[in-house]
This record gives sequence, C-alpha cells and structure tokens, in this order.
Amino acid sequence: MRRPYNFSAGPAAIADEVLAQAAAEMLDWHDANGRSSGMGVMEMSHRGREFMSIYEGAEAGLRELLAVPDHFRILFMQGGGLAENAIVPMNLSALRHRNAAPGEADFVVTGSWSQKSHKEAARYCTTKLAASNAGSGHTTLAAPATWEIGAGASYVHVCTNETIHGVEFHELPNLAALGCDAPLVIDFSSHVASRTVDWSRVGLAFAGAQKNLGPAGLTVVVVREDLIGHALPICPSAFDYKLVADNQSMYNTPPTYAIYMAGLVFAWLKRNGGIKAMEERNIAKAKMLYDAIDASGLYENRVDVNCRSRMNVPFFLKDETLNNAFLAGAAARGLLALKGHKSVGGMRASIYNAMPITGVQALVAYMREFEQTSA
Repeated sequence: MRRPYNFSAGPAAIADEVLAQAAAEMLDWHDANGRSSGMGVMEMSHRGREFMSIYEGAEAGLRELLAVPDHFRILFMQGGGLAENAIVPMNLSALRHRNAAPGEADFVVTGSWSQKSHKEAARYCTTKLAASNAGSGHTTLAAPATWEIGAGASYVHVCTNETIHGVEFHELPNLAALGCDAPLVIDFSSHVASRTVDWSRVGLAFAGAQKNLGPAGLTVVVVREDLIGHALPICPSAFDYKLVADNQSMYNTPPTYAIYMAGLVFAWLKRNGGIKAMEERNIAKAKMLYDAIDASGLYENRVDVNCRSRMNVPFFLKDETLNNAFLAGAAARGLLALKGHKSVGGMRASIYNAMPITGVQALVAYMREFEQTSA
C-alpha cells in the first residue's frame, strides 16, 4: 500500500528506503561487515567504537555530498536553526575586536526566519539591517549590489531559503565582489542538500536537519577553520565552535540517533545520484507545480518568479472560502500537511528531496480537479 504524500515543512518526509533500514536495525545495528552489535543505535555510548563508526561515516558522507573543502569543519550540534541564531553571534561577532568584545553583525531580512535571526543576534551584539524585502511582503529579493553592509561588520547573515515565505537565493551573494571582506553566514536549513554550494563564498552555513537531512534534533554547522576560536566569554561551552570541533562534536552527548539517521539519508542521496542529480529533480518538481499554479484561475503564488523557492511553494486560493474544502479533499487523497503557515495563511507544499515526482504529479492532478469541480 502506498504511503500518503507528506508535504510538511518540517519535520518533513524521509525516504521510505531510509525508514525501512532504520526499522530493520532498530533492535540490533550491524556494522559495514555485517557484524552484530547487539544494541540499537539509541542504546550506544556516543564514544564507543560502534557509534564512532556511525559518526565518522555520516561526517564523511556529508563532506562528500556537499563537496565541503578540507579547511571547513563539520559540526553536529543541537538546538536547531533557532538556537544557531544565538550561537553564531556568540562565536563570530568578536571576529574584528580584541578582548572578545562583541562587534557588529549585518543582516539581510528576506522573511520570517531572517527576521528571527536579526532579532536574536541583537541580544549578543550590535546588529545592522543591510537590506529588507518587507516592503514587498517578502516576495522579492534586493540585489546584493544594493545592500548597505557596514565597513566593520564581523559577518553578514542571509537566510538562503525562507521556508514560510517561499523565497530563495538561487545564487549565493559574492561579498568579495562587493568589496566586503566579512564572512557570509547562511542559514540553509530548508534547502540544504537540495543543490550545490559555492563554498568560496561562504564562511559558515548551518541547518536544522528536520527538513532535508533526517529527524529533528540534529543541527549541522559547516564552518571555515579560521572563524573558529573567537567565542564571547558568555558563550556556553557546549556551543563554543572550537570546543565542539576539538572534540569531534563529542564535547557533550550529541543527538546520536539523529546523526545515524542523517548518515542513512546521506547514503540514500549518494545512491540516487548525489546532489547534482537531486538538484535537477528538484528543479523539475518545482517547475511542474509553479506551472500548474500560474496556469490556473483559482491558485496564485505571489513570489517574484526570479526568487521562487524550489523547496517551499506557498500558494493561495483566490476564493479563500474554499480553503477548508481544498484541504479536506487533499487529505482524502493522501496529500497531507498542505495548510500554509499561520502567519501567512493559504497553502504550502514543501517538496524536499524525499518528495518523489509522483507526489507532485498527484498534487497537481488534484489541484486541477478541485478547480474544475469548484467552478
């Protein structure tokens, strides 16, 4: 029996193959040579031989998939993307200052998540708004050439895909070309592993795992080595990037099962062609859905076509009295979690890596059927 198609924005769908493997290994994990451990992964010591092999495999898998250069460290942490909004300024805001004094961090606000990042960082350092798309209702992106970046900025923060508003940077900004030597910090939580990354333009990237990498509980941080070791005195030791890096993400007990699950996802991605192949599929899925919306008389997407997200597709029914009927009909057809975020309303289809093209086809077919029967 086919499982329903889950369009949740996060925690989100995980590939059936990954879930099946995790289920098979729930009571007894076996290593690469087929040797039984006699334990489930949740029962293992995080410093034991068995789990360390899982951790090392996950780290190596992510580095290979995302082509992470050797001078970047991969950290497996906790707290999600929301916690990183505090952890990043506590680690990076003193980059340009002596005596570990916090400096300035500049923010490009493009939607709800970058708004949260800007607000949270202000608790730990001086913040400056370099650009904002609030005037358009978070439906456009200001060209990087128009950003007002401070000469003394310790870093520049960008959310490269806004989960709620459905806005995505399809190309990372090149700060060096703007004459800015501050490192670029990207929150790529909702499109991590969906496309390639130009690491020459990035100083630090972070992502909560629960959208494209596995279950909630794990936060991935990819940070350039020269940016490590500048934490403010107030930074909790478990969130000091240097301590985490020096201890192979084992300074405190990490989210072991989520790391294991992420490792299975990385292996699944590799078996399915890697990031380049996944990006091509994601482009095709998004085009199919946007084409259906744009050709419709009932549905609309309000985001500028040049910055529409490939992962999170918000859309609205022009007759909002039909919203409940639309959602009920979708659920009856096994199309789940299509209700939009409460802050913006409407609908939202999150079509992450684990969403097969058949799921998007089923959604488009239902949308057309609903429009015809509602006319």
